[in-house]
Formats: sequence, structure tokens, C-alpha cells
Amino acid sequence: MGHLAEDNTAMNIRPIRPKRVSSLVFEQIRELIYKGTFKPGQQIPPERELAASMEVSRTSVRNALDKLIKLGLLWQTQGQGTFVGSPENRYGNPLAAAMATDEATFFDLLEVRMGLECNAARLAAQRATDSDLKAMQKSLDEMTDDLAGTDMISTAADTSFHMAVTFSTKNPVLIHLTRNFYDFLFVGIKKNLAHMVETRTAYSDVLEQHRDILRHIKGREPEKAYEAMRRHLTYVHDFFKSRQNFVDGISLKHLAA
Repeated sequence: MGHLAEDNTAMNIRPIRPKRVSSLVFEQIRELIYKGTFKPGQQIPPERELAASMEVSRTSVRNALDKLIKLGLLWQTQGQGTFVGSPENRYGNPLAAAMATDEATFFDLLEVRMGLECNAARLAAQRATDSDLKAMQKSLDEMTDDLAGTDMISTAADTSFHMAVTFSTKNPVLIHLTRNFYDFLFVGIKKNLAHMVETRTAYSDVLEQHRDILRHIKGREPEKAYEAMRRHLTYVHDFFKSRQNFVDGISLKHLAA
């Protein structure tokens, strides 16, 4: 019997193989999209430039791009190039599909964000590296420039700030959950910002709230960072609660439409 058990165990053990280069290329480009370095609608560098920058073969880049296209993160136009896909037009995200099917509401989305992002801010204050802080500052600078130049804040800059906070936690489970949540995060933020246009001070309030979050993360103040994120999301919740006619009967399925 002992020999049989050993034989069965041996049958289930497989050799360890190194990760394919194309998988590493895929992961790096995906992170650039999620972190907002490559923004929705933006054309990414040609295949040959990516291969040269990453010091890999064009075949590895091509395989990675094909996978990203299948996921809807990228799309290609013959003769024009490869572009970052918009979360609003993306399909195949299992979490997004489940939320839409269950008719999750605008406020359900905010409740999930409250749980994920307040904890992310707390962890970021403990774990963020200089590189993480620079990424958050870059997104904040873009939001500041947006408001100064257009009297609005761009969805891409706002979303990339929140994603940068999450990536700085170094928690692979939290990062994985937020990656899957990205499409609804992007669409939810876009709807938030679009409907704040009627109240001009709202954009200034939102920008100042992001500054508070980053200030406490930089200051290594976990509980204050947590509270700053909570105040920001509560502000968004209360802003739309006072405009109940906007959110009545609106599910996330309609938000993404």
C-alpha cells in the first residue's frame, strides 16, 4: 500500500518550469494599463519598440499583446496601431458580469470601494515605496492640471490614483481583487465626475480629498490615511444621496452602458 501511495503522488507531481517571457511582458503591460501609464484610448508603442525596451523578442511581445487584446485591455486597428481599450466597452470580466446580473446598485459599488480602498490607504501608508509615492503624485498632478485647464478632473487620472494606492499595499490578494474590480471602478468614477459638473466646487473638494489621502500616506500615518479615504468616499456617497433622482433605479449594468 505504501508503494501505491508513493506512485500516485509521483503521478501528480510535475516539473517546475520557468515563467514564459511572454507572460512577463503581459504582466508588465497590464500593470501599465491599470496604473494609468497607458490610458484608455491611448496608442501604445509599436511592437518593435516594446521589444527593444523590454529586451525581449518581438514574438514574446506579440503573444502578450494577443492575450491583452482577447481580454479587451487592448484593441488593434489595421495600419494604425494598438490602443488601450475603454473599460466601458470591455467584456469578459467575471466580477463585472456577476455584478451586472445581480442588478448591483451605484451605492453597492461605493460600499465595496469603502471596504477595499480604506484598507488599501492604511496599508499604503505603511508600505508605499518612493516609486509608489511618485506614481500617486503623478496622478494627483494630472488631476490638478485637469482642473486648472478644463474645470474638470479626468477619469483616467482619478482612477490611476486609486489604483496606485492599491498597488502600493503589496498585498497580492487586494491587488488581484482590485484588478478585477478595475472596470467598475473606472466607470463608477467617470459617472461620479460627469455628474459633479453641476456643482463646480465638487471638483475642488475631490481634489483636496485626494491631496489629504496622499499627504497621510507620505507621512506614514496609516489611520489618518484610512480616515482620509473614508471621508472621500463618504463625500461621493452623500453627494449623490442628495441627488437621489440620479441614482434611483440605476444598476451597475446601466452605469456601464
